[in-house]
Amino acid sequence: MSDELSRLADAGAAGVALVGVDLGFPGVGTSWLRRVAAQWWRERSGHRPEVRVAATTLGRDTTTDAVGDAVAGALAGDVRTVTGREAPPTSTAWEQVPAYRHQVLVCRGPRCTARGAERNAEALTRALVEAGLDGDLGDDDVLVAHTGCLFPCNQAPVACVQPDDVWYGRLDPAAVRELVREHLLAGRPLAARRLPRARRALG
Repeated sequence: MSDELSRLADAGAAGVALVGVDLGFPGVGTSWLRRVAAQWWRERSGHRPEVRVAATTLGRDTTTDAVGDAVAGALAGDVRTVTGREAPPTSTAWEQVPAYRHQVLVCRGPRCTARGAERNAEALTRALVEAGLDGDLGDDDVLVAHTGCLFPCNQAPVACVQPDDVWYGRLDPAAVRELVREHLLAGRPLAARRLPRARRALG
């Protein structure tokens, strides 16, 4: 987004309107659009166009034919102009490495995504909430990180649990819920979904 704002500014744009797109559960709020745009605005030297951020987002089910009307509707509602006084993309709460017990790396590479990684990610988030493992910030007991390709693509969708160094493949929402119950809560990795893990020696 920062690169695109710079491109538009360099091209002499007088104004830019930002409308977020809700890509699913859990979604990122429009406040992050304002934070990132404000950071760009503060750091930008030279021409800065007026940047406005719509308070509502487009749904992921918005069809191509309906995008224009949806954007117009969002911009007709509550729209805030970026002033540079918005909260920065930092917080004292994010200063330290979280004291989580497990980190779950969820592959969101192209093949895992094509085979259902989004549904698995949603199931994981919901199962963690139901199990009380999400903490106040979502990272106290289990830190979930969405990654690029984790590489055993033929086993997609793939996830990895650290620091246990346990890799899982061919996951589906039911298996993800079992992973939370058995591995993250009871400490018993799922043998049926576990992938072999070979290590290379140093040197």
